[in-house]
Amino acid sequence: MTTLETTQILPLRLTEDGTIRIADSRVSLDSVVHHYKLGASAEQIAQKFPALDLADVYAAITYYLNHEETIEEYLREQEANGDEVQKKIESDPQHQKTSADLRARILARKSQLKQT
Repeated sequence: MTTLETTQILPLRLTEDGTIRIADSRVSLDSVVHHYKLGASAEQIAQKFPALDLADVYAAITYYLNHEETIEEYLREQEANGDEVQKKIESDPQHQKTSADLRARILARKSQLKQT
């Protein structure tokens, strides 16, 4: 008689900063779901992220489909956190100075290349 395993271990882990990663990789669930929503197949996603096994990509997609509402909320939170970090970085005076300096160097180099 054949028996079925009714539980499987998920290849997902929650990091200290609250990001869900796939297996032992640095690839986030966010990345896999993003590509899946764009229409990529599990095989295409596995090619895009060589650190992932195809089975882990399928498991991540399955988890997303079975917990779509929860994962969508997680994705909204991740985006809000990212926006907050970006605002903090962009409002830092040192970052603003460095960005302005880099822009000036790029413009000077473009101008110099046009003259030659």
